[in-house]
Amino acid sequence: MADEVKILDFWPSMFGMRVRVALAEKGVGYECIEEDLSNKSPLLLQMNPIHKKIPVLIHNGKPICESAIIVEYIDEFWNDRAPLLPSDPYERAQARFWVDFIDKKLYGSVRKIYGGKGEEQEEGKKEMMEILKELEKVLGEKDYFGGECFGVLDVSLVGFSTWFGGLESVGNFSIETECPKLVSWAKRCSEKESVSKSLPDSNKISEFIVQFRKKIVG
Repeated sequence: MADEVKILDFWPSMFGMRVRVALAEKGVGYECIEEDLSNKSPLLLQMNPIHKKIPVLIHNGKPICESAIIVEYIDEFWNDRAPLLPSDPYERAQARFWVDFIDKKLYGSVRKIYGGKGEEQEEGKKEMMEILKELEKVLGEKDYFGGECFGVLDVSLVGFSTWFGGLESVGNFSIETECPKLVSWAKRCSEKESVSKSLPDSNKISEFIVQFRKKIVG
């Protein structure tokens, strides 16, 4: 029997994007169910009653929540394709550390840029650039964070790159000026079919950011 795979998602979510990219990397077909986060569906509340957040992967009727956990689940379950996590225990632990760093640090700074004014927005820009510079050090001279192979850290960060242009627009700053290697990495990733077919157009994201900012900031 074929696997039934569904994602409860919201199209601009960088966390949902990482799930879509991971499934595409593994060649897994899925149904994407778009959520209205201002009016969450009974299915979302049933499948993620603790956090009530997207994304949720529903695999043969069973929910898996939290995007980093979902990506690892995808890697472990569909293990007939190239792995997303390194096989070496130390390298795997390092990859998990940096994914956790992204989840705990990066979104908070992003939120200050698109949703803040004055000092708060400036603080968000400073924080974001410090975080991206740390990640650029991890990338080094490699093509991908996983070396020659596109791996879990690439999957986890690439969705954020679709927001770069919109954040630069509303924050009036340049990511490429300070993190050119990271921007080159994002362009390299976008040339992969698993990425290009899974991520929304960055111009569409920019429009979303501008409109959303108008609603919450004015």
